[in-house]
Amino acid sequence: MKTLKHIVVSLLIFIGLWQLIYLIGGFQEALFPAPFSVGKAIVTMFLHKDVYQDIGASMYRFVIGYLLAVASGILLGLLLGWFPRVFNYVNPIIQVLRPISPIAWLPFIVLWFGIGDIPAIVIIFIAAFYPILLTTAASVGNIDPIYLKVAKNFGIRRHRVLFTIVFPAAFPQIMNSIHIALGSAWVFLVAGEMTGAQSGLGFRIIDARNNLRMDHLLATIVIIGIIGLLLDSLIKVIEKKILSNWGKEAKEGGKYNAN
Repeated sequence: MKTLKHIVVSLLIFIGLWQLIYLIGGFQEALFPAPFSVGKAIVTMFLHKDVYQDIGASMYRFVIGYLLAVASGILLGLLLGWFPRVFNYVNPIIQVLRPISPIAWLPFIVLWFGIGDIPAIVIIFIAAFYPILLTTAASVGNIDPIYLKVAKNFGIRRHRVLFTIVFPAAFPQIMNSIHIALGSAWVFLVAGEMTGAQSGLGFRIIDARNNLRMDHLLATIVIIGIIGLLLDSLIKVIEKKILSNWGKEAKEGGKYNAN
């Protein structure tokens, strides 16, 4: 209930500031719509089936690209963290590629894969992959040596140690990177859809801009923000469930609930 209260109060403050800026700034409705106009546009959009199709298209691209990034980033990060000598050679290449914006690769992605779903999926993958990869590798390298000594004393094989001891111990840090990657991936989903896609929320922004419908443009932005909030909340629920099953909720839960 406290979380719901915080969300409601913060949204009311945001809408109030928005309305105040609209009144003081003297903006024309066509250039900067008032909250009421945007709310009306949201209702109008949801009365038509097109918005549901665009949300579905965006979620389809996001889920595929994000899950691929999570799976490959964790797996490769575990292996690189487990073999630090290999990581020392690979890390310079990663550090060169990581700062490059996924959008910078878009011309090549379109040339290689054409237009449609794949360019957006690839951009989402790139945006989410590096934070998860690097955090996972670093967290594996920082595992308390006592875990490894105990595993060695019990004669546990190395591959079992990696997935049954090291991964659970590193999971809280990995989950933090998954949170960060979620936001980056959602941001770049919209950017990817604004170039070449014929459906999705990013395409809807471009369409509203081309038709000079600023109320629909801001309405789409609000919808994107709300979906991003819901996705982040879902990730937190999943994280809490996993930590609870591993007996770490009491130790780690407060830290992540604060994020």
